[in-house]
Amino acid sequence: MYRRLRVCSNGGGFEAIPSPPVRLDLAKARRLLEAEGVAVVDARVMLIAGTDPEATISLNGRLLFKTRDPHAAERAFERLRALLDLPGLEPARA
Repeated sequence: MYRRLRVCSNGGGFEAIPSPPVRLDLAKARRLLEAEGVAVVDARVMLIAGTDPEATISLNGRLLFKTRDPHAAERAFERLRALLDLPGLEPARA
């Protein structure tokens, strides 16, 4: 599962962190994204996906969404989750 989206330390975006950590196959992720028409920059240890908003996908499964809009970040997370077959977000606490 991924922890709930949270504002990243510099306040410029939202991040999703897998718990427990995972190791993503970035080459496979790149192929899947490109097959769906998503532009991808491969920086070897991370991918930068031209989604809306832009997303950084790290080797350890961390996802960073470059937006200050929590709803846009959640929509982008759900799109990546579906495209890359990632686990969902942990349930909201009551």
